[in-house]
Amino acid sequence: MIVTDETEISAMRKVGQVVARTLAEMQAQLRPGMTTADLDAIGAAWLAKQGARSAPILFYNFPGSTCISINNEAAHGIPSRQRVIRAGDLVNIDVSAELDGYVCDTGATFGVAEIADKQQKLCTYAQLALQRGVAAISAGKPMNALGLAVESVARAGGFTVLRNLTGHGVGRHLHDDPSAVQNFVNRRDKRKFAAGMVLAIEPFLSTGALESKTASDGWTELVPPKLLVAQFEHTIIVTDKQPIILTALD
Repeated sequence: MIVTDETEISAMRKVGQVVARTLAEMQAQLRPGMTTADLDAIGAAWLAKQGARSAPILFYNFPGSTCISINNEAAHGIPSRQRVIRAGDLVNIDVSAELDGYVCDTGATFGVAEIADKQQKLCTYAQLALQRGVAAISAGKPMNALGLAVESVARAGGFTVLRNLTGHGVGRHLHDDPSAVQNFVNRRDKRKFAAGMVLAIEPFLSTGALESKTASDGWTELVPPKLLVAQFEHTIIVTDKQPIILTALD
């Protein structure tokens, strides 16, 4: 999506705050012993309270209001009454929603209770990769500027970047143009960022994996069992200067 006026920006800011607050509420109630279905129900109730609709359900009939992925689950984890969250887990919560015809997407990875140093380092560097990646984006710059920033952070921490899970356009649909906003340098990609682009930027860092594979449930993206993944995500609007971050909590 390309935003064209202040009315659209205002509408995007509104839904951006809804998903940001939903994510914050889910984080606040995340605890060992609850199921991922319990956590999803918290998100579903918060979205409903704001008059928003879950974008995964709306656009893809996803079997959950939010995506909740644990440890080696990179993305699109299905909330389940059988999946119990335990101390020491890394839990990724991905929240996207539609409000008044506009969509924003956000996500973050959290450690549950006490986590190992390597887990904390992975989360720290994944969050830094998002920050550095967003800071590298402005109108007229090559899209590879994002990939260069993310890869530089990942290498500095000793981590890898998942190449098959990328950012994307967002705005009127959960996955809008442009597609495949890559978190790595692809010399064949000659695209440039344009003013007004609305993008979901979401680097996935891993302790060794380069790609994920789709599980037998048809949704969950997995890396090998002994590896871990952390993801952080913001929806932004590209400008001539620094991007507008729509999903930063006010």
